[in-house]
Amino acid sequence: MTPFKITDELIADIEQLIETQNDHDLQSLLEDVHYADIAEIIDELNEDEATYLIKLLDSDKTSDVLTELDEDVREAILGNLSTKEIADELGELDTDDAADIIGELPKEMVHEVISQIEDREHAKDIVDLLRYDENSAGGLMAKELVKVRENWDVLTCVKEMRAQAENVTRVHSIYVVDDDDKLKGRLSLKDLLTTSTKTHIKEIYIPKVDSVSVNEKPEEVAKIMSKYDLEAIPVIDEIGRLVGRITIDDIVDVIKEEADKDYQLAAGISSDVEADDTIWELTKARLPWLIIGMFGGVGAASIINGFQEVMVKFPILLIFVPLIQATAGNVGVQSSAIMVQGLANDTVKGEMLKRLFKEFLLGLINGAAIALVVLVISHFAFRTSYLISATLCIALITVIIIAALIGTFIPIFLDKRGIDPAVATGPFITTGNDIFGILIYFSIAKMVLGI
Repeated sequence: MTPFKITDELIADIEQLIETQNDHDLQSLLEDVHYADIAEIIDELNEDEATYLIKLLDSDKTSDVLTELDEDVREAILGNLSTKEIADELGELDTDDAADIIGELPKEMVHEVISQIEDREHAKDIVDLLRYDENSAGGLMAKELVKVRENWDVLTCVKEMRAQAENVTRVHSIYVVDDDDKLKGRLSLKDLLTTSTKTHIKEIYIPKVDSVSVNEKPEEVAKIMSKYDLEAIPVIDEIGRLVGRITIDDIVDVIKEEADKDYQLAAGISSDVEADDTIWELTKARLPWLIIGMFGGVGAASIINGFQEVMVKFPILLIFVPLIQATAGNVGVQSSAIMVQGLANDTVKGEMLKRLFKEFLLGLINGAAIALVVLVISHFAFRTSYLISATLCIALITVIIIAALIGTFIPIFLDKRGIDPAVATGPFITTGNDIFGILIYFSIAKMVLGI
């Protein structure tokens, strides 16, 4: 499949067709274009042009387009649609996507939009989803699924499945429930097709089925689905009733959002922002960590100031301050990044002391290798004395070990206290290790050089 390319010429043609209201050619041009590509096209249009396009195309396509749009763009477009037009769009969506969009509407519009959705069962399911916290499995799930009762025979089961499947975009699994809708297991399609039509489902269903509670965090759902390679997972309420399912496409969105958040935390950005956000929002997200970094720099300067006697006698030590700081920061970020990744994937096992000892050995090996290279460079390139070279080597090995231990310990410590460990990979670790690195460097210099 050749990827669809959005060019300046294509956007110009679409804008021209919209301006001249050439609806026939516009519909023909976009007839076979995937809704995700249409969403990208809309991102290139102004608000009026985007609204015109949404109103022109069929709701069965534009409803999916709306789910792909950036929230700000979608909000602007929905603001130009009537409540009936919004209801028509939501009527074509799965309940989870429809609930997400309704959740973004002004409160005074929500009731009116829901009341105009023609499929009342669909509207009821959307309302049911709105009561769940968006940061939970209940807020992530969709109501569309295929379920059968354990006391049905195979013939009844097939008839009911046909009726239910009309409202399900893709059937991942067939779930088995009892008369109280409590989840009992899942049904194999092969068993269903190869069994007598008079056989009862309770005789052939598979009782083992992974599920999650409506109150489970999306991140935990993602871990479960990733671990067991699931395309979908059923969601049960507090008393075990089947209330919905979460599909892999929803989990991919969760993983992406979590990765974006962790990446921004690692870069020293305290909240979720995008390049197109306002200057004030970007400033609020960036400034706190920059201030922390500034105080870290002031702290490092204060430490250096406390070792003036050492610098007066051996000014060449100042040349290697950037080396010490960079090495400490890099090692700390490496260790913390690996640890954060392990915590996110739930692969960090065993006692903390064993893990710290492993990092100690790793730091010792890396430190010795780097120290050897610096020893040669400092002695021959900078003509340093053997004592100065020895100071550098001992300091580097010590700094690397300490930075590795800090980079390992801090994420685990934060995770155990319910704080996102990704915060440890950013300026927090870098600034801390810069300060420790300078303190260790000059303290070792003072001891080795006998000052």
